[in-house]
Amino acid sequence: MVTISELAGSVGLSRSTLLYYEKLGLLKGHRQSNGYRLYNDAHRQRLILLQQLQASGLSLKECQACLDGKIDREILSQRLETLRLELDEKTKSMNLLAALLGQGTLKEWHEHVERQAPDVHRQWLINQGFSGDEASRIALLSKDMNDHDLYMKGFMQVFSGLECWGPGSLKVTEQVIASLPIKPQSILEVGCGNGIATMLLAQHSSARVTALDTDESALARVRGRAIAAGVTDRIDTLCLDMARLSEVESVFDAIWAEGSAYIIGVKRALSSWRPLLRPGGCLVLSDMVWRASQPSEDVQTFWASEYPAMATVEKRLKQAERAGYTVHSHLDMGQAALDTYYLPLAARLKQVQELITEKRVVEDLQRELDVYQQGKGQFGYEMFVLIRD
Repeated sequence: MVTISELAGSVGLSRSTLLYYEKLGLLKGHRQSNGYRLYNDAHRQRLILLQQLQASGLSLKECQACLDGKIDREILSQRLETLRLELDEKTKSMNLLAALLGQGTLKEWHEHVERQAPDVHRQWLINQGFSGDEASRIALLSKDMNDHDLYMKGFMQVFSGLECWGPGSLKVTEQVIASLPIKPQSILEVGCGNGIATMLLAQHSSARVTALDTDESALARVRGRAIAAGVTDRIDTLCLDMARLSEVESVFDAIWAEGSAYIIGVKRALSSWRPLLRPGGCLVLSDMVWRASQPSEDVQTFWASEYPAMATVEKRLKQAERAGYTVHSHLDMGQAALDTYYLPLAARLKQVQELITEKRVVEDLQRELDVYQQGKGQFGYEMFVLIRD
Protein backbone atom coordinates (compact mmCIF):
# COMPACT_ATOMS: atom_id res chain seq x y z
CA MET A 1 0.00 0.00 0.00
CA VAL A 2 1.25 3.50 -0.84
CA THR A 3 0.20 7.04 -0.02
CA ILE A 4 -1.42 9.36 -2.54
CA SER A 5 1.85 11.23 -3.04
CA GLU A 6 3.71 7.99 -3.72
CA LEU A 7 0.99 6.85 -6.12
CA ALA A 8 1.12 10.19 -7.95
CA GLY A 9 4.87 9.93 -8.35
CA SER A 10 4.65 6.40 -9.74
CA VAL A 11 2.36 7.45 -12.62
CA GLY A 12 3.80 10.91 -13.29
CA LEU A 13 0.84 12.91 -12.00
CA SER A 14 0.55 15.51 -9.25
CA ARG A 15 -1.01 14.90 -5.86
CA SER A 16 -3.63 17.60 -6.59
CA THR A 17 -4.64 15.77 -9.78
CA LEU A 18 -5.29 12.56 -7.87
CA LEU A 19 -7.30 14.45 -5.27
CA TYR A 20 -9.39 15.84 -8.14
CA TYR A 21 -9.85 12.30 -9.49
CA GLU A 22 -11.00 11.24 -6.01
CA LYS A 23 -13.56 14.06 -6.05
CA LEU A 24 -14.88 12.92 -9.46
CA GLY A 25 -15.04 9.29 -8.35
CA LEU A 26 -12.38 8.16 -10.80
CA LEU A 27 -10.15 6.99 -7.95
CA LYS A 28 -11.22 5.51 -4.60
CA GLY A 29 -8.49 4.87 -2.04
CA HIS A 30 -8.74 2.86 1.17
CA ARG A 31 -9.40 5.35 3.95
CA GLN A 32 -7.55 4.54 7.19
CA SER A 33 -8.72 5.22 10.75
CA ASN A 34 -6.39 8.19 10.88
CA GLY A 35 -8.12 9.72 7.81
CA TYR A 36 -5.29 9.07 5.34
CA ARG A 37 -5.92 7.17 2.10
CA LEU A 38 -3.77 4.30 0.90
CA TYR A 39 -3.61 2.80 -2.57
CA ASN A 40 -2.54 -0.53 -4.02
CA ASP A 41 -1.22 -1.67 -7.39
CA ALA A 42 -4.72 -2.00 -8.81
CA HIS A 43 -5.14 1.73 -8.32
CA ARG A 44 -1.87 2.36 -10.16
CA GLN A 45 -2.92 0.18 -13.09
CA ARG A 46 -6.34 1.89 -13.24
CA LEU A 47 -4.59 5.26 -13.49
CA ILE A 48 -2.35 4.00 -16.29
CA LEU A 49 -5.39 2.81 -18.24
CA LEU A 50 -7.11 6.15 -17.56
CA GLN A 51 -4.11 7.99 -18.97
CA GLN A 52 -4.18 5.87 -22.11
CA LEU A 53 -7.88 6.49 -22.66
CA GLN A 54 -7.44 10.20 -22.04
CA ALA A 55 -4.60 10.30 -24.56
CA SER A 56 -7.07 9.07 -27.21
CA GLY A 57 -9.02 12.29 -26.78
CA LEU A 58 -11.73 11.11 -24.37
CA SER A 59 -12.95 13.42 -21.63
CA LEU A 60 -12.59 12.36 -18.00
CA LYS A 61 -16.30 11.57 -17.87
CA GLU A 62 -16.00 9.41 -20.99
CA CYS A 63 -12.91 7.71 -19.55
CA GLN A 64 -14.82 6.86 -16.40
CA ALA A 65 -17.64 5.32 -18.45
CA CYS A 66 -15.12 3.15 -20.31
CA LEU A 67 -13.37 2.13 -17.09
CA ASP A 68 -16.48 1.20 -15.16
CA GLY A 69 -18.57 -0.37 -17.88
CA LYS A 70 -18.80 -1.48 -21.48
CA ILE A 71 -17.14 0.77 -24.06
CA ASP A 72 -19.64 3.09 -25.76
CA ARG A 73 -18.74 2.67 -29.41
CA GLU A 74 -20.80 5.69 -30.44
CA ILE A 75 -18.76 7.94 -28.16
CA LEU A 76 -15.53 6.51 -29.52
CA SER A 77 -16.69 6.98 -33.13
CA GLN A 78 -17.57 10.62 -32.49
CA ARG A 79 -14.26 11.25 -30.78
CA LEU A 80 -12.37 9.57 -33.64
CA GLU A 81 -14.08 11.81 -36.20
CA THR A 82 -13.21 14.88 -34.11
CA LEU A 83 -9.57 13.84 -33.98
CA ARG A 84 -9.51 13.23 -37.72
CA LEU A 85 -10.81 16.74 -38.37
CA GLU A 86 -8.28 18.20 -35.94
CA LEU A 87 -5.52 16.20 -37.62
CA ASP A 88 -6.55 17.50 -41.05
CA GLU A 89 -6.39 21.08 -39.78
CA LYS A 90 -3.02 20.55 -38.13
CA THR A 91 -1.69 18.91 -41.28
CA LYS A 92 -2.80 21.95 -43.31
CA SER A 93 -1.11 24.19 -40.76
CA MET A 94 2.10 22.17 -40.97
CA ASN A 95 2.05 22.23 -44.78
CA LEU A 96 1.48 25.98 -44.82
CA LEU A 97 4.32 26.65 -42.41
CA ALA A 98 6.60 24.37 -44.43
CA ALA A 99 5.58 26.14 -47.65
CA LEU A 100 6.19 29.58 -46.15
CA LEU A 101 9.69 28.33 -45.34
CA GLY A 102 10.16 27.25 -48.94
CA GLN A 103 9.63 23.54 -48.25
CA GLY A 104 6.40 23.07 -50.20
CA THR A 105 3.95 24.68 -52.61
CA LEU A 106 1.85 27.73 -51.74
CA LYS A 107 -0.38 27.52 -54.82
CA GLU A 108 -3.64 26.55 -53.10
CA TRP A 109 -3.02 28.98 -50.26
CA HIS A 110 -2.40 31.93 -52.60
CA GLU A 111 -5.52 31.03 -54.58
CA HIS A 112 -7.63 30.85 -51.42
CA VAL A 113 -6.42 34.17 -50.00
CA GLU A 114 -6.76 35.88 -53.39
CA ARG A 115 -10.41 34.80 -53.55
CA GLN A 116 -11.21 35.82 -49.98
CA ALA A 117 -9.05 38.92 -49.40
CA PRO A 118 -7.33 40.11 -52.60
CA ASP A 119 -6.31 43.57 -51.39
CA VAL A 120 -4.77 42.29 -48.16
CA HIS A 121 -3.15 39.44 -50.10
CA ARG A 122 -1.40 41.83 -52.50
CA GLN A 123 -0.30 44.13 -49.66
CA TRP A 124 1.06 41.18 -47.71
CA LEU A 125 3.13 40.15 -50.73
CA ILE A 126 4.45 43.71 -51.04
CA ASN A 127 5.39 43.56 -47.35
CA GLN A 128 7.47 40.47 -48.18
CA GLY A 129 9.55 42.59 -50.56
CA PHE A 130 7.75 42.15 -53.90
CA SER A 131 6.76 45.12 -56.05
CA GLY A 132 3.09 45.78 -56.69
CA ASP A 133 3.41 44.31 -60.17
CA GLU A 134 5.18 41.21 -58.86
CA ALA A 135 2.50 40.80 -56.19
CA SER A 136 -0.17 40.85 -58.88
CA ARG A 137 1.70 38.34 -61.00
CA ILE A 138 2.12 36.02 -58.02
CA ALA A 139 -1.58 36.33 -57.21
CA LEU A 140 -2.77 35.70 -60.76
CA LEU A 141 0.00 33.81 -62.55
CA SER A 142 2.65 31.93 -60.57
CA LYS A 143 0.56 31.58 -57.37
CA ASP A 144 3.64 30.62 -55.42
CA MET A 145 6.01 33.28 -54.17
CA ASN A 146 8.74 30.67 -53.58
CA ASP A 147 8.90 29.60 -57.25
CA HIS A 148 7.79 32.89 -58.78
CA ASP A 149 11.03 33.72 -60.60
CA LEU A 150 11.31 30.25 -62.14
CA TYR A 151 7.65 30.30 -63.14
CA MET A 152 7.90 33.72 -64.79
CA LYS A 153 11.01 32.64 -66.67
CA GLY A 154 9.05 29.77 -68.20
CA PHE A 155 6.05 32.00 -68.77
CA MET A 156 8.10 34.53 -70.70
CA GLN A 157 9.67 31.73 -72.77
CA VAL A 158 6.19 31.28 -74.17
CA PHE A 159 5.02 34.88 -74.39
CA SER A 160 8.21 36.45 -75.73
CA GLY A 161 7.39 34.80 -79.04
CA LEU A 162 3.80 36.04 -79.18
CA GLU A 163 2.47 39.20 -80.80
CA CYS A 164 -0.67 39.37 -78.64
CA TRP A 165 -0.35 38.97 -74.87
CA GLY A 166 -4.09 38.91 -74.29
CA PRO A 167 -7.43 38.72 -76.11
CA GLY A 168 -8.18 41.65 -78.37
CA SER A 169 -9.50 42.80 -81.71
CA LEU A 170 -7.95 45.41 -83.99
CA LYS A 171 -11.35 45.94 -85.57
CA VAL A 172 -13.04 46.62 -82.23
CA THR A 173 -10.21 48.89 -81.06
CA GLU A 174 -10.47 50.97 -84.24
CA GLN A 175 -14.27 51.05 -83.93
CA VAL A 176 -14.12 52.29 -80.33
CA ILE A 177 -11.50 54.95 -81.12
CA ALA A 178 -13.73 56.29 -83.89
CA SER A 179 -16.81 56.33 -81.63
CA LEU A 180 -15.31 58.10 -78.62
CA PRO A 181 -17.52 60.98 -77.41
CA ILE A 182 -14.46 63.24 -77.23
CA LYS A 183 -11.40 63.87 -79.38
CA PRO A 184 -8.64 63.15 -76.85
CA GLN A 185 -5.37 65.03 -77.09
CA SER A 186 -3.70 62.99 -74.36
CA ILE A 187 -4.11 59.25 -73.72
CA LEU A 188 -2.59 57.11 -70.99
CA GLU A 189 -2.46 53.48 -72.09
CA VAL A 190 -2.19 51.18 -69.07
CA GLY A 191 -0.57 47.80 -69.73
CA CYS A 192 0.45 48.46 -73.32
CA GLY A 193 2.27 45.14 -73.81
CA ASN A 194 3.84 44.93 -77.25
CA GLY A 195 2.08 48.11 -78.37
CA ILE A 196 -0.55 46.80 -80.78
CA ALA A 197 -3.26 49.10 -79.42
CA THR A 198 -0.67 51.86 -78.92
CA MET A 199 -0.08 52.11 -82.66
CA LEU A 200 -3.80 52.23 -83.39
CA LEU A 201 -4.30 55.00 -80.84
CA ALA A 202 -1.52 57.03 -82.42
CA GLN A 203 -2.60 56.36 -86.00
CA HIS A 204 -6.35 56.88 -85.55
CA SER A 205 -6.28 59.90 -83.26
CA SER A 206 -4.34 63.12 -82.90
CA ALA A 207 -3.52 62.36 -79.26
CA ARG A 208 -0.16 62.10 -77.58
CA VAL A 209 -0.03 58.58 -76.13
CA THR A 210 1.82 57.60 -72.97
CA ALA A 211 2.31 53.83 -73.12
CA LEU A 212 2.78 52.33 -69.66
CA ASP A 213 3.99 48.85 -68.76
CA THR A 214 6.34 47.18 -66.27
CA ASP A 215 8.13 45.07 -68.89
CA GLU A 216 10.99 47.12 -70.30
CA SER A 217 11.45 44.68 -73.20
CA ALA A 218 7.82 45.27 -74.18
CA LEU A 219 8.32 49.03 -74.05
CA ALA A 220 11.38 48.65 -76.28
CA ARG A 221 9.16 46.92 -78.84
CA VAL A 222 6.65 49.77 -78.56
CA ARG A 223 9.40 52.27 -79.34
CA GLY A 224 10.51 50.15 -82.30
CA ARG A 225 6.96 50.06 -83.64
CA ALA A 226 6.67 53.83 -83.19
CA ILE A 227 9.81 54.36 -85.26
CA ALA A 228 8.56 52.04 -87.99
CA ALA A 229 5.17 53.77 -88.06
CA GLY A 230 6.66 57.27 -87.98
CA VAL A 231 4.80 58.33 -84.84
CA THR A 232 7.65 58.66 -82.34
CA ASP A 233 6.78 62.32 -81.80
CA ARG A 234 3.44 61.33 -80.28
CA ILE A 235 4.34 58.24 -78.22
CA ASP A 236 6.06 58.26 -74.86
CA THR A 237 6.83 55.12 -72.87
CA LEU A 238 6.71 54.82 -69.10
CA CYS A 239 7.95 51.85 -67.09
CA LEU A 240 5.75 51.93 -64.01
CA ASP A 241 3.64 49.57 -61.93
CA MET A 242 -0.04 50.32 -62.60
CA ALA A 243 -0.65 50.08 -58.85
CA ARG A 244 1.50 53.23 -58.53
CA LEU A 245 -0.37 55.42 -61.01
CA SER A 246 -0.97 57.92 -58.22
CA GLU A 247 2.67 58.94 -58.79
CA VAL A 248 1.77 60.22 -62.28
CA GLU A 249 1.20 63.94 -62.00
CA SER A 250 -0.45 64.49 -65.38
CA VAL A 251 -4.19 64.44 -66.06
CA PHE A 252 -5.35 62.82 -69.30
CA ASP A 253 -8.28 63.13 -71.68
CA ALA A 254 -8.51 59.35 -71.88
CA ILE A 255 -7.17 56.23 -70.21
CA TRP A 256 -6.99 53.08 -72.35
CA ALA A 257 -6.65 49.65 -70.73
CA GLU A 258 -7.20 46.62 -72.92
CA GLY A 259 -7.11 43.43 -70.85
CA SER A 260 -5.01 44.94 -68.06
CA ALA A 261 -7.35 46.32 -65.39
CA TYR A 262 -7.90 42.84 -63.98
CA ILE A 263 -4.30 42.81 -62.76
CA ILE A 264 -5.12 45.15 -59.90
CA GLY A 265 -8.85 44.43 -60.05
CA VAL A 266 -11.39 46.27 -62.18
CA LYS A 267 -13.19 47.71 -59.16
CA ARG A 268 -9.95 49.16 -57.81
CA ALA A 269 -8.90 50.42 -61.24
CA LEU A 270 -12.18 52.30 -61.64
CA SER A 271 -11.62 54.24 -58.44
CA SER A 272 -7.84 54.69 -58.41
CA TRP A 273 -7.52 55.74 -62.05
CA ARG A 274 -10.38 58.24 -61.95
CA PRO A 275 -8.25 61.14 -60.55
CA LEU A 276 -6.00 60.84 -63.61
CA LEU A 277 -8.90 61.71 -65.90
CA ARG A 278 -10.13 65.23 -66.45
CA PRO A 279 -13.90 65.69 -65.87
CA GLY A 280 -15.65 64.45 -68.99
CA GLY A 281 -12.64 62.30 -69.90
CA CYS A 282 -13.01 58.70 -71.08
CA LEU A 283 -11.90 55.46 -69.49
CA VAL A 284 -11.84 52.62 -72.01
CA LEU A 285 -11.19 49.13 -70.69
CA SER A 286 -11.78 45.58 -71.76
CA ASP A 287 -12.32 42.68 -69.39
CA MET A 288 -13.17 39.00 -69.40
CA VAL A 289 -16.84 38.59 -68.45
CA TRP A 290 -19.37 35.83 -68.05
CA ARG A 291 -21.68 35.28 -71.01
CA ALA A 292 -23.59 32.28 -69.62
CA SER A 293 -25.81 32.56 -66.56
CA GLN A 294 -24.90 28.99 -65.61
CA PRO A 295 -21.44 28.11 -66.97
CA SER A 296 -20.36 24.49 -66.95
CA GLU A 297 -18.71 23.18 -63.80
CA ASP A 298 -15.25 22.81 -65.37
CA VAL A 299 -15.30 26.33 -66.80
CA GLN A 300 -16.58 27.84 -63.57
CA THR A 301 -13.99 25.98 -61.50
CA PHE A 302 -11.17 27.14 -63.76
CA TRP A 303 -12.07 30.84 -63.67
CA ALA A 304 -12.79 30.70 -59.95
CA SER A 305 -9.12 29.84 -59.61
CA GLU A 306 -7.62 31.99 -62.38
CA TYR A 307 -9.82 35.09 -62.18
CA PRO A 308 -11.99 34.94 -59.05
CA ALA A 309 -13.21 38.55 -59.53
CA MET A 310 -14.59 37.81 -63.01
CA ALA A 311 -18.11 39.24 -63.30
CA THR A 312 -21.05 39.74 -65.63
CA VAL A 313 -21.39 42.79 -67.86
CA GLU A 314 -24.25 44.03 -65.67
CA LYS A 315 -22.10 43.91 -62.55
CA ARG A 316 -19.26 45.81 -64.21
CA LEU A 317 -21.67 48.53 -65.38
CA LYS A 318 -23.01 48.97 -61.84
CA GLN A 319 -19.46 49.14 -60.46
CA ALA A 320 -18.59 51.85 -63.01
CA GLU A 321 -21.61 53.94 -62.10
CA ARG A 322 -20.90 53.65 -58.38
CA ALA A 323 -17.28 54.69 -59.01
CA GLY A 324 -18.38 57.97 -60.62
CA TYR A 325 -18.70 57.22 -64.33
CA THR A 326 -21.47 57.43 -66.89
CA VAL A 327 -21.57 54.47 -69.25
CA HIS A 328 -21.25 55.77 -72.80
CA SER A 329 -21.23 52.35 -74.49
CA HIS A 330 -20.06 48.78 -74.24
CA LEU A 331 -19.78 45.97 -76.76
CA ASP A 332 -19.03 42.28 -77.03
CA MET A 333 -15.61 41.90 -78.65
CA GLY A 334 -16.70 38.54 -80.09
CA GLN A 335 -15.10 35.14 -80.43
CA ALA A 336 -12.47 36.60 -82.75
CA ALA A 337 -10.97 38.52 -79.81
CA LEU A 338 -10.35 35.23 -78.01
CA ASP A 339 -9.16 33.40 -81.13
CA THR A 340 -6.63 36.15 -81.88
CA TYR A 341 -4.95 35.35 -78.58
CA TYR A 342 -5.55 31.66 -77.92
CA LEU A 343 -4.82 30.18 -81.34
CA PRO A 344 -1.28 31.62 -81.56
CA LEU A 345 -0.76 30.72 -77.88
CA ALA A 346 -1.63 27.07 -78.58
CA ALA A 347 0.82 26.95 -81.49
CA ARG A 348 3.56 28.66 -79.51
CA LEU A 349 3.12 26.39 -76.48
CA LYS A 350 3.38 23.31 -78.67
CA GLN A 351 6.57 24.72 -80.17
CA VAL A 352 8.44 25.47 -76.91
CA GLN A 353 6.92 23.23 -74.22
CA GLU A 354 9.83 20.78 -74.27
CA LEU A 355 12.27 23.64 -73.59
CA ILE A 356 10.46 24.89 -70.47
CA THR A 357 11.86 23.50 -67.22
CA GLU A 358 8.97 24.74 -65.05
CA LYS A 359 6.33 22.28 -66.22
CA ARG A 360 3.58 23.95 -64.20
CA VAL A 361 3.69 26.78 -66.75
CA VAL A 362 2.90 24.29 -69.50
CA GLU A 363 0.19 22.61 -67.43
CA ASP A 364 -1.46 25.92 -66.50
CA LEU A 365 -1.49 27.27 -70.05
CA GLN A 366 -2.72 23.99 -71.50
CA ARG A 367 -5.53 23.93 -68.96
CA GLU A 368 -6.54 27.43 -70.01
CA LEU A 369 -6.46 26.42 -73.67
CA ASP A 370 -8.69 23.44 -72.89
CA VAL A 371 -11.20 25.72 -71.14
CA TYR A 372 -11.10 28.09 -74.12
CA GLN A 373 -12.17 25.21 -76.36
CA GLN A 374 -14.74 23.77 -73.96
CA GLY A 375 -16.26 27.06 -72.83
CA LYS A 376 -17.01 28.82 -76.10
CA GLY A 377 -20.00 31.08 -75.60
CA GLN A 378 -19.75 30.92 -71.81
CA PHE A 379 -17.25 33.77 -71.39
CA GLY A 380 -15.71 36.46 -73.53
CA TYR A 381 -14.26 39.96 -73.64
CA GLU A 382 -16.32 43.12 -73.30
CA MET A 383 -15.13 46.64 -74.13
CA PHE A 384 -16.44 49.42 -71.90
CA VAL A 385 -16.40 53.15 -72.71
CA LEU A 386 -16.96 55.20 -69.55
CA ILE A 387 -17.13 58.96 -69.04
CA ARG A 388 -15.87 60.49 -65.83
CA ASP A 389 -18.67 62.46 -64.15
